[in-house]
Amino acid sequence: MKTRTNFVAFVVAVAIAGVILTIPTGSYANHSWQGYHWARTSNPFTIRLGDNVSSVWDPYLTMSSSDWNASSVMNTLVVGGSGTSARKCSPTLGRVELCNTTYGRTQWLGIASIWASGSHITQGTVKMNDTYYAMAQYNTPAWRQMVMCQEVGHTFGLDHQDENFSNTNLGTCMDYTNDPDGGGSYGASNLHPNTHDYDQLETIYAHLDNTTTVGTAAAVNGQDIDTNDPGQWGRAVAFNNAGRGVRFERDLGNGVKLFTFVFWAEAPRHDHED
Repeated sequence: MKTRTNFVAFVVAVAIAGVILTIPTGSYANHSWQGYHWARTSNPFTIRLGDNVSSVWDPYLTMSSSDWNASSVMNTLVVGGSGTSARKCSPTLGRVELCNTTYGRTQWLGIASIWASGSHITQGTVKMNDTYYAMAQYNTPAWRQMVMCQEVGHTFGLDHQDENFSNTNLGTCMDYTNDPDGGGSYGASNLHPNTHDYDQLETIYAHLDNTTTVGTAAAVNGQDIDTNDPGQWGRAVAFNNAGRGVRFERDLGNGVKLFTFVFWAEAPRHDHED
């Protein structure tokens, strides 16, 4: 009996190991950031993307909007910008403003800043740094498309699926990479969302709220924060595989927080940005 029991235990252990080994190594069960989401009373809902970008960036914004519209729980709509200066890129309550200009040698390609009251996103901005996109290394359609897609995705409540620049691409713009075009050891391109991104949005927005922050004009703290200044981002709370801060959090008081996601332009360093 003891021999039979041991044999059964061995078979079960092997079966479990087999299941574990077949799990895709690049797949993540959850890449929302702490459940933050836009409050709304029904699905699908529509997030307006304010177009303050130049004509060079318009095709990438249009493609990103179209890509995220494939979600079953939300839509995006590109609308006229708020008229904010590109350098300031002031937020507008209830939607996302997108801007580009030469922000200087900031070391970032793009940043997304999201204000949240409690667990509800209230507004967001996306900035694309033309200082780096003027350089041959980054002045490609692939780099522009991936970073635009990723920063817009952050404003919906999505985090990165992976933060390792050098491993095989996961085939999603929510993945870090040194080669967004893919090919060779990098595999698939990282230019668009993948199925896991859409599945995660369904999870984030599975429940409905009793109120909405989409398109609303309720006051929120921190409207005048200069997100160009890293000193205004708060403390680093998430890091890439090299130990560099990629998500920052600042408590603005009264239950309001500012989150800033950073896509670094230059080779990641082994330091924490606190």
